[in-house]
Amino acid sequence: MGFTIGGTRGISQIRSGSRRRGRTTEATVVAEYTGLWGWSVIPGARAAAGRCSCGDPACAAPGAHPLDFALEVPPGATLDEAAKAWSQVPGAALMLPVGRTFDVLDVAAPAGRRAMVRMERMGLRLGPVSQTPDGRCQFLVAPGAAAGLPHLLYRMGWDDAGLDLRCLGPGDHITAPPSDRGGLGPVRWLRAPCPDTAVAPPEARLLLGTLAYICHRSP
Repeated sequence: MGFTIGGTRGISQIRSGSRRRGRTTEATVVAEYTGLWGWSVIPGARAAAGRCSCGDPACAAPGAHPLDFALEVPPGATLDEAAKAWSQVPGAALMLPVGRTFDVLDVAAPAGRRAMVRMERMGLRLGPVSQTPDGRCQFLVAPGAAAGLPHLLYRMGWDDAGLDLRCLGPGDHITAPPSDRGGLGPVRWLRAPCPDTAVAPPEARLLLGTLAYICHRSP
């Protein structure tokens, strides 16, 4: 799918001659995130053939960062407001700022999927969980997790285990489904948002023990 989104100095055509996704689809998803789940959405860069639509040939994260000139769509935005915002950056990726209504526990996808099965069998309450095309699972948890992660891992005895587990917090952003990330393919929900968990995701400490254990046992 081609896309046209603005560069830092104007509008940049990355790939011409292709039909971009209809505005209704993008605007509807943005309005769902802002109106139903109370999240902000920020237009993000896209990548094609290794080139980032931000226009920087040395971009450190092609197709995986917010556009620095684009306006954030705030919580509560309507469909009309979302459509107006995305009409300024057609084809932009949907990105969610971390550290406001949620932080993110990020692990390798195989470990994340196994941990989900285990936690569901244990009856643990899960929040939204996404999988990225570069092989990561992202568990949305209550804000504050990033600041508290080192202490939590220490208390649980996992602080020196060399786990493939990190926590994203204030200043970070994640690509939201169904947007493409880095030209590798779409992000998808393994566990979609619902009214309870989108507004009040679980505390990280409730999931961390299982995630750490599965990560430790994974190759």
